[in-house]
Amino acid sequence: MARRRKHWGWGFEDEQPSADEQRGAAATIAAHLGFGSTEPELPVALEDAALPASRLAPPREPALAALCSGERYDRAAHAYGKSYRDVVRGFRGRFDHAPDLVARPRDEDDVAALLAWCGEQGAAAIPYGGGTSVVGGVEAAIGDGYVGAVAIDLGALDRVLEVDPVSQAARIQAGALGPALESQLGEHGLTLRHFPQSFQFSSLGGWIATRAGGHFATLMTHIDDLVESVRAVTPAGGVWESRRLPGSGAGPSPDRMLIGSEGTLGVITEAWVRVRPRPTERASRGVRFDSFAAGADAVREIAQAGLYPSNCRLIDPAEAALTGAGDGTSALLVLGFESADHPVGPWLERALAICAGHGGTWVEAAGGSGAGGGGGGDGGARGAGGVGRGAGGGGDAVGSWRDAFLRAPYLRDTFVAMGVLSETFETAITWDRWPAFHAAVTEATETALQEACGGGRLSCRFTHVYPDGPAPYYTMLAPARRGEELEQWALIKQAAADAVIAAGGTITHHHAVGRDHRPWYDRQRPEPFAAALRAAKAAVDPAGILNPGVLIDPARR
Repeated sequence: MARRRKHWGWGFEDEQPSADEQRGAAATIAAHLGFGSTEPELPVALEDAALPASRLAPPREPALAALCSGERYDRAAHAYGKSYRDVVRGFRGRFDHAPDLVARPRDEDDVAALLAWCGEQGAAAIPYGGGTSVVGGVEAAIGDGYVGAVAIDLGALDRVLEVDPVSQAARIQAGALGPALESQLGEHGLTLRHFPQSFQFSSLGGWIATRAGGHFATLMTHIDDLVESVRAVTPAGGVWESRRLPGSGAGPSPDRMLIGSEGTLGVITEAWVRVRPRPTERASRGVRFDSFAAGADAVREIAQAGLYPSNCRLIDPAEAALTGAGDGTSALLVLGFESADHPVGPWLERALAICAGHGGTWVEAAGGSGAGGGGGGDGGARGAGGVGRGAGGGGDAVGSWRDAFLRAPYLRDTFVAMGVLSETFETAITWDRWPAFHAAVTEATETALQEACGGGRLSCRFTHVYPDGPAPYYTMLAPARRGEELEQWALIKQAAADAVIAAGGTITHHHAVGRDHRPWYDRQRPEPFAAALRAAKAAVDPAGILNPGVLIDPARR
């Protein structure tokens, strides 16, 4: 029997810790944080959860009906993504906007038929990849004007269909999850090398639809940089597919319009992506700085030197302490280079020289500064044969931080059970505005934490860096009042997002817009662009059935 994922949180049902294990974990976490209950609650059982009655009957056509399910588990498991707000509601058995049906197409023809049926019925269609959205991207909160909602789960479209070893590209179906995708590419000695923190349960189509950030901290930071061509099915009946090209100047890019479209313009079914041989050369260090500001100055110089490290993640003292990578007195830079072609020691040596110029210190690895373990990136790579735990000269600090990074999605479930509010937000800003931006966002968020929760912890790290600016990623942990978590979350979210937009940042660097970020996205984008986007949606989705409420409001039905 296939393993089932938890209907309310992260991971599989058979991974849910026992009550005793939960209490043990809660005691350790509460002692470390200074808040949180040592008596964690239990989630509401699925049979006791509140799901609205389904408003849709399956299609009459037997072939389509066979693709659809109205089962309680399927509807609950497709109701939310994996944000703090989603996990809290699922944990408490609240599924206010569960889809009425879950459809699992087997191929592109099934996708087209399902979209046609939804259009005929007046039902909303919610494309669903791995369900890891943290911004309300898959919730069927569709408003009035629809007879119901259908979650279209692309999980059966999970194959690497074709590999072009000459061009180093592969044609892959959109429903392929990270581990399966990497495993299939591994049979050809290749890798996509895109490892978001959600890697274990997120899909290629989801990465493309949300402009996901991945493994590389510099140069090829987003899935955009790895996409060669995208194919999608639209409700208007046409297939949106671009030519396979290494680059083109032929007008606005059809691929770029689908990348980041969040399921509003079409259902992505497959893509040609750029792949590469697996790296054989690695070198990395963990570099300590007396302050986050000194580390940021070093990172800026590295980013502007054209060295392009694969990993260049600066962690502030608070996060280093929280993850066991430090004692809270220094910032930590996780710095790494990799190649499938040449030794990378000289690049590391130059980057370390830059760090030294800003007061950075590190422990030499055996064999000199060019030696070392995986200088690789982030999430889930252990399951793909991608990035090893070893951090070379980084020592235990880098390994501790990486392990904490990989455990984070699992820990969120425990945080909810023990009454700890756990949320993140990320953005990007230019270097000249970074110091003032960081001060303003930190002050606004810490004030909100105090007002909503009576205190808490705020930490920051750089996930990606560019020659013209960093992508700071903030983590919040605070005591939650059971039963009032959503109100506390809303107050803090509002304050943090307002501060980000007011200080000139983007509402999201790689988590997408969804429904949660929509108010601030409306303020960020130019209005003429919004009008153009509405016109594009009207052309390919005239009935406005695809993911209503995300990015843009469809024309009045």
